[in-house]
Amino acid sequence: MSADPASAAPGIAPEEPTALDRRILFALEADRLKSVIRRTRLVDGSRHENSAEHSWHLALLAVLLGDAAPPGVDHARVLRMLLVHDVIEVDAGDTFAFDVDGYLDKDEREQAAAARLFGLLPGAQGGELRALWEEFEAGETPDARFAVAMDRFQPLLLNYHGGGGSWREHGITRAQVLRRMAPIEHGAPALWPLVLDTIDRACAEGWIAPDAG
Repeated sequence: MSADPASAAPGIAPEEPTALDRRILFALEADRLKSVIRRTRLVDGSRHENSAEHSWHLALLAVLLGDAAPPGVDHARVLRMLLVHDVIEVDAGDTFAFDVDGYLDKDEREQAAAARLFGLLPGAQGGELRALWEEFEAGETPDARFAVAMDRFQPLLLNYHGGGGSWREHGITRAQVLRRMAPIEHGAPALWPLVLDTIDRACAEGWIAPDAG
């Protein structure tokens, strides 16, 4: 359930909120992302990460690994994209990357969430941030490809350095991991050899299940 705009913040009137009121309402709704739990565990294995932590970690990786981006990537746009790419999970929840059934209605859930959440913002700003989210989802521009690469690379790091993480918990196979990591090959090609080496090492450790047959 969404927060009631009338009670979301003291002093904000629901009848005719100002542009500032609407930005504050959006920020308060985005705070709920801290309660959306993902399947990926922290490196120390103590708990699962939440979606707000995940978004911050991707933004940090994009800064640290900016030189892995193909030429022409606008790094400031990538950071904006990563900061909003999972906001829709406030309503739609996190869909586990390997949950086939969860993907059946994922687009419908996320489009409805995008309409409500970005609709809280003043028109132009809401449109801009929703466009960034849609660009990320399409993954077709250089900026989006690099952002998606970070989104795939971060769980690889957490799973590997956490002793298998969600791969072990859910019996994920090598073929599944390779499919999930595939966008990195073109979105951040300098990282692709490391990705392949990491997968091979995880397979050797028994953290990734062998492919059927």
